Amino acid sequence: MASFGNAFSSSIGKKLIMGITGLFLISFLVVHCFINALIIVNDGGLTFNMGAHFMGTNWIIRAMEVVLFAGLLAHIVQGFRLVFQNRAARPERYAVNNGSANSKWYSRSMGLLGTLLLIFLIVHVSKFWVMSRFTGIPTVDANGNHDLFAVMVETFKDPLLVLLYVLAMVSLAYHLLHGFSSAFQTLGWNHKKYTPLIKGFGFWFSIIIPLLFALMPIVMYLGCIK
Repeated sequence: MASFGNAFSSSIGKKLIMGITGLFLISFLVVHCFINALIIVNDGGLTFNMGAHFMGTNWIIRAMEVVLFAGLLAHIVQGFRLVFQNRAARPERYAVNNGSANSKWYSRSMGLLGTLLLIFLIVHVSKFWVMSRFTGIPTVDANGNHDLFAVMVETFKDPLLVLLYVLAMVSLAYHLLHGFSSAFQTLGWNHKKYTPLIKGFGFWFSIIIPLLFALMPIVMYLGCIK
């Protein structure tokens, strides 16, 4: 057991945890984006509220929330541990720092991007998840479902919150640009035939998913969705 624990506390073990939890969180992004995108039906939130009701009452989804938060916590903790470990390994700056010669700036800034996303997640969870799961939503829609859509409409009347969401999605895009393909590489899923496909898919995934998330508060703030 000690050797097993040491394996996951090593640098490679930490990266494996980052890769596994990262892929799990990516799958969550797809589901979450699909549910949120139901606002485009533009039916006063009835379809969106129905989807949110399913997510909030299905026992499988509720059980997966525990796994999700465990994975998210592990991803955050290991991310910070890797950042501090890398800094400790290089306590002094090089006389000439030309990191861009070997990597993109966002690859070297995963700690900063992750911190920005963490701040966003705290705001997002307090605004929506805590309310829908614990404090309760005061109104219901025509179908009798909790009107989470009305909460979104009220939340995104605030331009500062809209700006926060947009900036967070920019951070997410850069985070994914590095993290998507790196997760596969860390897990050893490299192949001369499939790796270029994974990188290509990862690039477009990193653009499209954050863009969809960013557009939702914008169109609601502009009144395009009612």
